[in-house]
Amino acid sequence: MNQQHPGRALRVGIAGCGKISRNHLQAFAELDSVEVVGVCDIDLGRAESTAAEWGVPAAVRSLDELLGLGLDLVSVCTPHPAHEEAVLAAAAAGTHVLCEKPIAVDLASAERMVRACDAAGVRLGVLFQRRFWPASQRVRAAIDDGTLGTPVLGHASVLLHRDPEYYSTDAWRGTWATDGGGVLMTQAVHYIDLLQWYLGDVAEVHGAVNTFKHGADIEVEDSASAVITFTSGALATLSASTAASPALGAQVRITGSTGATVELTEFPEGSAGRVTLHAADGVVGSSPAHPAGAEPNAGLSAIHAGLAPYHAAQIREFVDAVSRGDDPAVTGRDAVNALRILLAVYESARTGAPVRFAPFPSDGPVAPTQVTAHVATVAAANVAEGGEDPAPTPGTAAPAPPTAVVHSGGTP
Repeated sequence: MNQQHPGRALRVGIAGCGKISRNHLQAFAELDSVEVVGVCDIDLGRAESTAAEWGVPAAVRSLDELLGLGLDLVSVCTPHPAHEEAVLAAAAAGTHVLCEKPIAVDLASAERMVRACDAAGVRLGVLFQRRFWPASQRVRAAIDDGTLGTPVLGHASVLLHRDPEYYSTDAWRGTWATDGGGVLMTQAVHYIDLLQWYLGDVAEVHGAVNTFKHGADIEVEDSASAVITFTSGALATLSASTAASPALGAQVRITGSTGATVELTEFPEGSAGRVTLHAADGVVGSSPAHPAGAEPNAGLSAIHAGLAPYHAAQIREFVDAVSRGDDPAVTGRDAVNALRILLAVYESARTGAPVRFAPFPSDGPVAPTQVTAHVATVAAANVAEGGEDPAPTPGTAAPAPPTAVVHSGGTP
């Protein structure tokens, strides 16, 4: 691993000079403790223009050339399936890695990335900048300080708008091979991460996907829903779509064992999340989730610009963690867990059955005996009467990618 020298600025490289790289470059430019020494892109002209715009000394075409600049840290801003190559190369070079989400498009790839960084002794962080909203931190604090008690119910609603041009502008978008999925993989993963941050480890996922609007433009899903059961017994629902017009943004709502509820809203997309509902101790405080006058269908540039301060906050935290020799706030393992949940939605959609990948509590049933017994009795009677769910009609749901992998090994 490259040795950190006290007082010396960390040498940083950017792999991939697409749209999101601007947020990384801007964040690093604000830090005195780093120096961006090179950018890399398979389109050398784009790398050169990016370097010229941001005053970066070197522009190269390959990862080997970039890592050959003696980096301490590399930001990976390449399309989703190319993340693994960049992270493994960085780990082999002893370079810390900050990777854009999703960490990968299949679980085996993500696990290899985490193991490689662990073996090399380098830090791996993944961008989930919405955790760094002050409002997100406030929800987490309401869990930690006991206001909510133990979280028992959650919901994430992700109702976004995308035009056909969003998919056609970048050729890699909207295919299983190069995007890895649709709304779940690219947009909803942020709010899946928040659900797991608030509610903990997941035991079971039952989901469905479809394409209602963008079928002429993409081969992946534009809409999905799921019921998620956590190892604590908590339950959450997820609904996500890029077919909304106008968009309604995203909301994450958590109810705890005290009966208190906190709701986080991002509207319009890319704006800072706000606590729009806080209900505790007999008092309900709220503010409009969708204030009048806001432009609901934000463009990608506006979304990136709105998120830039929170990219900067997470990048600053990652740099500080690397300098201290600590794990970052959002680790590669956190990102693997979020990926695992969304891949389980695809797998459940493919099979029509829930995906179980963690045990329920060993000290008793998730629900009281009288509830589980009644549910089991009704289910048995339904099957006996021939009332089991019919097989799905071919063509009614967007197909899951043939390489979708949910489990990393062992008993699911």
